[in-house]
Amino acid sequence: MWKEFRQFAIKGNVIDLAVGVIIGGAFGKIVSSLVADIIMPIVALLLGRVDSFAELSFLGLNYGKFIQSVVDFFIIAFSVFLFVKFINRFKKKEPTEVVVKVERQEELLAEIRDLLKENQEFLRKNETS
Repeated sequence: MWKEFRQFAIKGNVIDLAVGVIIGGAFGKIVSSLVADIIMPIVALLLGRVDSFAELSFLGLNYGKFIQSVVDFFIIAFSVFLFVKFINRFKKKEPTEVVVKVERQEELLAEIRDLLKENQEFLRKNETS
């Protein structure tokens, strides 16, 4: 079991995952600060409130903090979407090549089948004459 874990860790998957978690955590803090300290105060001013947006509450429910968290989530989700889309541009498109090769093989096989049918018909006509 230790040997399997060591092989898994050496492959780089664990290191990549750790780096991703650390960078993701730092990015989350940056986005939270952006939302709490820049975006939400502007929204609060536009709504005519001078106090913090996060302090909005109704019957003890802090809906201001909830809205702030939702904005955080959407910014992070959209950023991840853009990052994945950017990375996918540089990936090789091997599956499409395989599909094209298979389609070409099917075309060739169909042509061979048609030629064999024509050849059989030709042979039948020549045998009866």
